[in-house]
Amino acid sequence: MGRKPRMKPELLSEKLLQIRTSLGLSQPELLRRLGFDEAIDYRRISEFELGMAEPPLPVLLEYARAAGVHMEDIVDDELDLPSKLPGSVRYQGLKRSSKSRRTR
Repeated sequence: MGRKPRMKPELLSEKLLQIRTSLGLSQPELLRRLGFDEAIDYRRISEFELGMAEPPLPVLLEYARAAGVHMEDIVDDELDLPSKLPGSVRYQGLKRSSKSRRTR
């Protein structure tokens, strides 16, 4: 029995390209802006934008923050990105206290 392919958003690659071009960034500049220039080769951005690979969740989170949108706006095919980026969403989450962090 083969594994079923993992479900993935059909418009993800298009939205990632839209974010980068709307911010006026090259692929290496985007990686620097996201804070992953030391961890990811800039050619991976091309793979993300062509739909050949999906970025890890921490990378998607930084895309959302750079674009000023919710992650949901990026991964939900039913939602469009704002016509003007960056958007107006500012992350307001609650930081975990050191007591609530898991110890390994």
